[in-house]
Amino acid sequence: MERTVLQQLISWKNSDDRKPLILNGARQVGKTWVLREFAKREYKKEAYVICRKNEYARSIFTKDFDVERILRGLRAITSVDITPDDTLIILDEVQDIPEAIEALKYFCEQAPQYHIAVAGSLLGISLHANVSYPVGKVDEINIYPMSFEEFLLAKGEKEIYKSVVAKDYATTNMVHEKLVELLRQYYYVGGMPEAVQKYIDTGALQAVRRIQNRILSGYDIDFSKHAPADQVQRIRMVWRSIPSQLFKENKKFIYGTLRKGARAKDFELAIEWLVNSGLVYKVARCNKLSLPLAIYEDLSAFKLYFLDLGLLGAMVDTEASQILVSNNAFTEYKGGMTEQYVLQQYISHGVSPIYYHKTDDSRLEIDFVVQHSSHILPVEVKAEANVRANSLTMLLANNPDMQAIRYSMLPYKEQGQLTCIPLYMA
Repeated sequence: MERTVLQQLISWKNSDDRKPLILNGARQVGKTWVLREFAKREYKKEAYVICRKNEYARSIFTKDFDVERILRGLRAITSVDITPDDTLIILDEVQDIPEAIEALKYFCEQAPQYHIAVAGSLLGISLHANVSYPVGKVDEINIYPMSFEEFLLAKGEKEIYKSVVAKDYATTNMVHEKLVELLRQYYYVGGMPEAVQKYIDTGALQAVRRIQNRILSGYDIDFSKHAPADQVQRIRMVWRSIPSQLFKENKKFIYGTLRKGARAKDFELAIEWLVNSGLVYKVARCNKLSLPLAIYEDLSAFKLYFLDLGLLGAMVDTEASQILVSNNAFTEYKGGMTEQYVLQQYISHGVSPIYYHKTDDSRLEIDFVVQHSSHILPVEVKAEANVRANSLTMLLANNPDMQAIRYSMLPYKEQGQLTCIPLYMA
């Protein structure tokens, strides 16, 4: 399997001012595999330590922060002669030993010649109450579920992948129907690496769904394990409400759907916890389309999305036939799954920040808005080939210098101010 984050890791390795690396990501997105694959490809030696329930590793990091002593300990428990430049030290499940995260500061200051990378659940790293996070002393790379482009590679569609990445619309238009079919598959399978691998190996859809459900169950267990006790039930309520909130016409998150009379102060900590854990993406409303967008952010209005499209489908037990055979994935759920897909693609490509726009009178609503260079880029998402969009038409008519993007199931086409892009090119 190929992950595009490997190129970022190679750039990190070759950087003149390289610092110890934290690979950030939610559980089950492939952090361990990526780091070990990186070590295999780019280093002569790998010193791999799994910190979870490892008392030997714990004893190394909990005594003090003497880097030379720590290195001696790591050499002892890995049986690897750790040397600068040609060895990658990997600390996995590092959230179980918070002192190991603190130690990265001292590796940065005292032994920068050693290559060290850590992986652990965001649930345990960023949210650990006992971690003195080494701000400014580490490099960070984010890893997300596999994008549609990575899915194409996993499927062996290398030439189509090249055309999609290169934005070669002339070629992709010729294989439009095939790309639509591949996108349908991605809607069901999603981007969790284990689910993708199972699909590639067997094509067994029910086996894929079992993996997705197991991942969801693991997240539910994590809520109890890592979240503050007084927030666990509220976290579950928010988490379980996201599909129904996305599949309604107005996708704005409504507290009242959680509990009658619920207010922001009742659930804001639960939402923040889910966002910080990497399990949920929050897209705030921008109440004015003017630069810079950040100063027009409305903190009281937002949408919530899952980290993965396949998990969203599993949450509502979407039938494979609804996605792979019929058009239901693109029509029945009021565009919720399609918005989820586009947002997921944007995040995996490093697009940030992302807003949505809605006027107070609800006459104008734009699915996503991003700031591109010195321009505002409105983004309309259509689940199928019906692309009538009164809001976008009105916006462009009133702003003749503005350019916009519309994603749909139609092939690529330029229409004046509007660029129509197929969903598989998002």
